[in-house]
Amino acid sequence: MQKIVSSADANRKFSEILRRVRQGHTYLITSHGRPVARIMPAGENGKAEDTARKALLKHLRAQQVVDVGRWTREELYERR
Repeated sequence: MQKIVSSADANRKFSEILRRVRQGHTYLITSHGRPVARIMPAGENGKAEDTARKALLKHLRAQQVVDVGRWTREELYERR
């Protein structure tokens, strides 16, 4: 389970947070109520990224290929 902690609390309790992360806990660090970082056991991040990458590739492979023709250099780099 993920626990939400303000950056000020994370700063004050950093040693405690690291101890709990070693035990398998995950923390979401917020600043002014907005998420800015996640602290989790080192091995977990790779699993989450791998799962997300596999899901994205599966989704992309299922999409129909659409032929949109050729683009000119001007169309590719058009600034709006």
